[in-house]
Amino acid sequence: MGEIIDLRGAALELKIKKAYRNWNSRFNTQYHLGTKAQDIGNEALKFLIQGKGEGLFYIYDLIMHIEGLGSGAHFYELPPEQKMRVIDRFLLILDILRFEYMKRLGWIKDYPGQEYTLVDLILSYEQLAPSLQAQIPSLSRNHPLYQKFCLLNYKEKEILIRKLIPKALNTDIDYSTTL
Repeated sequence: MGEIIDLRGAALELKIKKAYRNWNSRFNTQYHLGTKAQDIGNEALKFLIQGKGEGLFYIYDLIMHIEGLGSGAHFYELPPEQKMRVIDRFLLILDILRFEYMKRLGWIKDYPGQEYTLVDLILSYEQLAPSLQAQIPSLSRNHPLYQKFCLLNYKEKEILIRKLIPKALNTDIDYSTTL
């Protein structure tokens, strides 16, 4: 009796392999279908969370390959509707990566979407994004602003978390306290 071959699964695996090709080469690792933000090394994460320059290209490239839109190098050539589709996913992925970095710094306890793979966040954007974007990360009890955070309303908590991002972008992970 012949083997049953999952063509859709095999096609997705090939697409994901191609989507992570530049990441694997640049960061000298093997990202794959199951890669979550917490699986990305500290140096790669710090590079990606800047949200500009080459880091921007790598995230666009991942999204565009997964979405079947080609290389991230061609982002600016996309029609406006496809460009917005990529930007929406980019902003979600960027938030997830930045929150992961802040978690490694010990600033936040957890964040919405940490249980999803990057591929799931891209492919299931329409289903996942509304609920993920309606939530905010939990500030760590050890953070100096924790008491203030507890007294704020939802919107003020979101503002406080987002105001921490620029500082996080300029902060290196202290391996002695995160290991």
